[in-house]
Amino acid sequence: MRKFFGTDGIRGKVGSGKMTPELALKLGWAAGRVLSRSGTNKVIIGKDTRISGYLFESAMEAGLSAAGLNVMLMGPMPTPAVAYLTRTFRAEAGVVISASHNPYYDNGIKFFSNDGSKLDDAIELEIEAELEKPLVCVESHLLGKVSRIEDAPGRYIEYCKGNFPAEHTLKGLKIVVDCAHGATYHIAPNVFRELGADVVVIGASPNGTNINHEVGATAMGKIRETVIAEQADLGIALDGDGDRIMMVNRHGKVIDGDEILYILACDAQDRGVLKGGVVGTLMSNLGLDLALKARGIAFARSKVGDRYVMEMLKKNQWRIGGENSGHILNLDHGTTGDGIIAGILVLAAMCRKQATLEELTEGIKMLPQVLVNVRFEGSHDPLKADSVLAAKTEVEKRLGDRGRVLLRKSGTEPLIRVMVEGDVASDVTRHANRIADAIRALV
Repeated sequence: MRKFFGTDGIRGKVGSGKMTPELALKLGWAAGRVLSRSGTNKVIIGKDTRISGYLFESAMEAGLSAAGLNVMLMGPMPTPAVAYLTRTFRAEAGVVISASHNPYYDNGIKFFSNDGSKLDDAIELEIEAELEKPLVCVESHLLGKVSRIEDAPGRYIEYCKGNFPAEHTLKGLKIVVDCAHGATYHIAPNVFRELGADVVVIGASPNGTNINHEVGATAMGKIRETVIAEQADLGIALDGDGDRIMMVNRHGKVIDGDEILYILACDAQDRGVLKGGVVGTLMSNLGLDLALKARGIAFARSKVGDRYVMEMLKKNQWRIGGENSGHILNLDHGTTGDGIIAGILVLAAMCRKQATLEELTEGIKMLPQVLVNVRFEGSHDPLKADSVLAAKTEVEKRLGDRGRVLLRKSGTEPLIRVMVEGDVASDVTRHANRIADAIRALV
C-alpha cells in the first residue's frame, strides 16, 4: 500500500498533509538513497511557476545533496521538458515540482527515470520505505554539488521545433497560445512563432499565484473569446506544467483530447506509420471509439491516468494514446505527455492535408458527456454505498447500450468523479446530477 505516492507522484495543499518542507527534504534524501543504489549521481530538478516552487526546490536540493547526489536546476520548465532534458544531459533521474492543473496553493513532486519515463512502482515503494528511516547525511566530502542549466529553455524550444516537418511552415496561420500563466510561458509562444505562425499570447504573465486561474486547458473561456475576437485560425491551450493540451477551432469550438487523438491517429494511418491502434481511458468518449472503428483502427481503454495509458501502449506495442483531458502520448515523439508537441503534430497534419482544424474532426461525432466532481473527504467509500449503487444501476438501465456511467475516485484530489455519457445532453446532465446527489447525501 502506498502512503505518499499517488497515480502522478505526490501532490497536496502546500503546508499541510504531504506537501510540507520537511517531507520534501526527507523525500529528496530518500529518493537519493534509493537512486544511488543503481549508480545515480546526477538529478535534474524543474518546476512550474507556483510561488511554493522555490520552497520545495530548495528542500529537494538539500535532501538530494545530503544523500550524495549532484543536482542540476532548470527553474520553471514544462514537465515534458524535464523528461527530455533528463535524457539529453545523461542524468539518472529528473524531478518535477508541480501540481499540474491544480490551483496555486497546491503543489506536487514527481520523478522521471533516466529514459524520461515515470519511475516504476517498485522504485516508488522503495522510496516510501526509506522515508520511514531517520535522515543520515553523508560525509562532507561526499555531499552532492548543485549547478544551474542556463540554456534549458533554448534547448527545449529547438527540440520541439524538430518535431515539425521541415518541408512545411506555419506561415499564414494565426494562432492563439494560452500558457495558463504556467511553465510554458517562455517556451510555447517562441516555438510556434519560430515555426512561422502569427502568435497571439495569453496567460503568459505568471506571478506565483495566478497559475491556471481562469486560463489554460482547464478554463477554456478566455481562449475561445480571444480566438473569435482575433479572427485566429485556431487556439492552443496548455495547462500549468505543459503536459496537457486543449484546442479551439476558428469558430470557438473546443477540441478536446479525444478529438486530438482522432486527428493524430488518422494522420498516422494515412502516412502508414500508425503501428497498431490507439489507447484511450475509461473516460474517453464513446464517439472516439466509434470513429476509430469506422477507420479500421483498433481502440483499447486503460484506467484513468497517463501512467496507465503508457502501460497499455507498451503492452500492446502501440504508439498513440491519451486522455480526453488533454494528456496526449505519441511515443514516436517523446516519452511522456507533451502539450506543445501534441499541438505541433496536429498543425503538421493540417499542413499535410491543407485542412482546417474543423475539417480534420469531421469524422468524429462526440456523444454528450457530463463530468460532475463531488468533494468527499470521509473515511468510508461512498462508491460502495447502497444508495449510490442503486442510482448508478437505474441510470445504466435507462441509458441502455447507448451510454455509459463511470464512478471513480480522483488520484490527485479529494474528489469523486461522476461521468455519464449518452445520446441526449439534457438526459445525461440529469442522470449525472442524480448520482452526484446520492454521493453528496453521504457527506
